[in-house]
Amino acid sequence: MGETMLRFTGVEQAYPQKRMAADRADDFLEIARPYILAKAEEQASRCSQCGVPFCQVHCPLHNNIPDWLRLTAEGRLEEAYEASSATSSMPEICGRICPQDKLCEGNCVIEPGFGSVTIGSVEKFITDTAWEMGWVRPVRVVADRSGQSVGIIGAGPAGLTAAEMLRIKGYNVHVYDRHDRAGGLLTYGIPGFKLEKEVVMRRVARLEDAGIVFHREFEVGRDATLDDLRARHDAVLIATGVYAARDISAPGVGADGIVPALDYLFASNRRGFGDDVPGAEALDASGKHVVVIGGGDTAMDCVRTAVRQGAASVKCLYRRDRTNMPGSPREVANAEEEGVEFVWLSAPAAFEGDTVTHVRANAMRLGTADGSGRRAPEVDPGGDFRVPADLVIKALGFDAEDLPAMFGAPDLRVTRWGTLRCDGKTMSTSLDGVFAAGDIVRGASLVVWAIRDGRDVATSMHAYLRAKVAVERVAA
Repeated sequence: MGETMLRFTGVEQAYPQKRMAADRADDFLEIARPYILAKAEEQASRCSQCGVPFCQVHCPLHNNIPDWLRLTAEGRLEEAYEASSATSSMPEICGRICPQDKLCEGNCVIEPGFGSVTIGSVEKFITDTAWEMGWVRPVRVVADRSGQSVGIIGAGPAGLTAAEMLRIKGYNVHVYDRHDRAGGLLTYGIPGFKLEKEVVMRRVARLEDAGIVFHREFEVGRDATLDDLRARHDAVLIATGVYAARDISAPGVGADGIVPALDYLFASNRRGFGDDVPGAEALDASGKHVVVIGGGDTAMDCVRTAVRQGAASVKCLYRRDRTNMPGSPREVANAEEEGVEFVWLSAPAAFEGDTVTHVRANAMRLGTADGSGRRAPEVDPGGDFRVPADLVIKALGFDAEDLPAMFGAPDLRVTRWGTLRCDGKTMSTSLDGVFAAGDIVRGASLVVWAIRDGRDVATSMHAYLRAKVAVERVAA
């Protein structure tokens, strides 16, 4: 192993080359060029194969990262793919959109002084190669449990993962989603320059080929109540995600030209599919001075989308500094390369015009630490300023919708944050046979956590369904 691995002292860290900022600002294609085989093998060989792999420990899926890095370094790519996909239902998606700098790569033991192994880029290379070579096989159903069916509400990463795991077990699986394409935020919330849509659609097609039934443009509460689905299926999973946008409390926030982030991103992604988008002009940044408010990854998606739509200028206002922002530092760097201006330590105070023309903002400073240890932002007196704005995009995060009211299920218990209250071990809700997973339980989080939850809840639902059969047999 020593000849193949542990080369981090002699081989420098090298991510796949990015397209020039001027070139990538004109399209929604992914910005990184793929590795060639030799470069993927070389970068994988930098892994130290440490006894306690912190990369694996800090991955929510606990992916077998050292194993598939070693296999890649040895040129055994099909085996590397098998190891990678053993614990992840969407490795090529995680390789593209996971914040590796905060998870696996951020905890790589060679990072101090040598630069981490480029884990995400190798993961993406492995699985993209697997698709090209035909190594991604159809879903293999290992048993016949067609006498029982499962209904899954939500076709995002948690719902799709659970659907695959339960179909493998042999259940009839039906997925209900309000949108006209499956994938949830993978399809409509994340721009193509981070995740090209064909990557998502081929995963969905694989699940359809396995016999999973998708009910698109189906809204629970409109087309059926939750009780209707409970009567139709032996178990139900709620994996809706969280879509209620947090708002800004400031004068003028209701002016025309101030829009929620998801409305803006959904419109952009729909146009990428060639769809007609009602009110498209109001959700297009072309020729406009754009101000995005927020500092998370959704805000980064918005500013970089605005650049590609031909905005006259793009500014991002965030109330803390660069060090304390929640978004990925890599995304900030990509945005700055593409011409986005970040106005750190700033927060909106008011919006001018019936149709917005300016944002009046307060300069902020970091005060004393809050309960989490994070320094709370406070207004810096005398530091107010004005920013021209024809389009303001609110990207302050998301909360849960009122599912008990929407679903006609008043006995569905929620937390004080509106997320679903679940048993921590079984992931079951307050209603018998109804489970929940993903952001609707944990709040707005990462795709990789949704995949983890989807796998875990499928295990719990399988145990519930087997017990249900046993009880029915005894009763008969």
